[in-house]
Amino acid sequence: MNENSNQQDISRLRIDRDPVPAPAQERHISWKVWGALGAIVVLVAIAIVMMGVLKGPVEVEVGTPTLTYPGQANAVLTANGYVVAQKKAAVASKGTGRLVYLGVEEGDVVKQGQIIARLEDSDVQAALDKARADLAVTRSDDTTASRTLARTKQLFDRGLASQSDLDAAQAQYDRVHASIISSEANVRAAEVEVENTRIRAPFNGTVLTKDADVGEVMAPFAAAANSRGAVVTMADMTSLQVEADVSESNIVRVNVGQPCEIVLDAYPAKTYRGVVHKIVPTADRSKATVLTKIAFLNRDRQVLPEMSAKVTFLGSGGDTLAGGAPFLTVPSAAVVHKDGSSIVYLDQDGKAIGRSVVTGRTLENRTEVTQGVTSSDHVILNPHDNLKDGVSVVQKTQ
Repeated sequence: MNENSNQQDISRLRIDRDPVPAPAQERHISWKVWGALGAIVVLVAIAIVMMGVLKGPVEVEVGTPTLTYPGQANAVLTANGYVVAQKKAAVASKGTGRLVYLGVEEGDVVKQGQIIARLEDSDVQAALDKARADLAVTRSDDTTASRTLARTKQLFDRGLASQSDLDAAQAQYDRVHASIISSEANVRAAEVEVENTRIRAPFNGTVLTKDADVGEVMAPFAAAANSRGAVVTMADMTSLQVEADVSESNIVRVNVGQPCEIVLDAYPAKTYRGVVHKIVPTADRSKATVLTKIAFLNRDRQVLPEMSAKVTFLGSGGDTLAGGAPFLTVPSAAVVHKDGSSIVYLDQDGKAIGRSVVTGRTLENRTEVTQGVTSSDHVILNPHDNLKDGVSVVQKTQ
């Protein structure tokens, strides 16, 4: 073996450092790997997003803006009750008969003694006429008996009549005089029977209900079948008071003369000043309450019997606050302070919506809001720090 052949063999042993192009099949496999990795990354991202979606809406507590009254700043306690007329009557007839006249209807104002209804009275009127006729006859007899007695006395004085004649004339005169007294009593009794067919207002007041119609038979206490007792029900509107039940445990905080604030459910934006008129000296064992009567100090025509009312009993100096204009408040737990601004989150169709508000005074656990919300909004209480606009929310069930 010569030297040239040995060098050729050694040269074959050199390492070729030039890159060798990968076969087409291997390049195709590498692109598949990278595509699979990219798809995995996308799927992971989608899964993360979907996890947030599938987590569901955030449960929140919701409150409502309400009207608050200045007097509540000095409130001692509150109680519910009803407006009740202290002077009220079911007006009925003492007589029995068919109703032939009814001159009033609901809402009419009547005066004491005014005839508001009348029963048929032909029978009692006839009895009255007879009693008056009998009285006229007895008075005529009285004239005759009086003259007879006078003549008999003259004859007796002249000796022309005996004592028995004088006694008989005197007896006749006395009988006739007694008959006059009896006839006058009969006339008065008949007049009373006629008056019983006239139904009069017992006091100044307002007709609340009409309980009978013309043509119906009236009877005292409705004793007869298919008869009516009362014709109308009326009340003295100046006697209206609120009767509220105060629990036994709180009655010690109520005193006669204590100032109050009255709000009728029918007019929640209006307040009335009141004062404790009377604490009824007995308790209701079934409810463990004591009846308290509150008189109105500024009642108007809008206050009607049987309206439901809320009474706020005020502390010392509360009479200066009672009756003030109400203002809108939200639970203080709904107000969030961020960067010097006040924010309230609302629940609008299941979405949390942040809204800037202008706040005012604070009253117990409520805050006045002068701008930003209305009484129809639903505010989220104790909102989470990460609560954002558009987040789905659902109200917690009790």
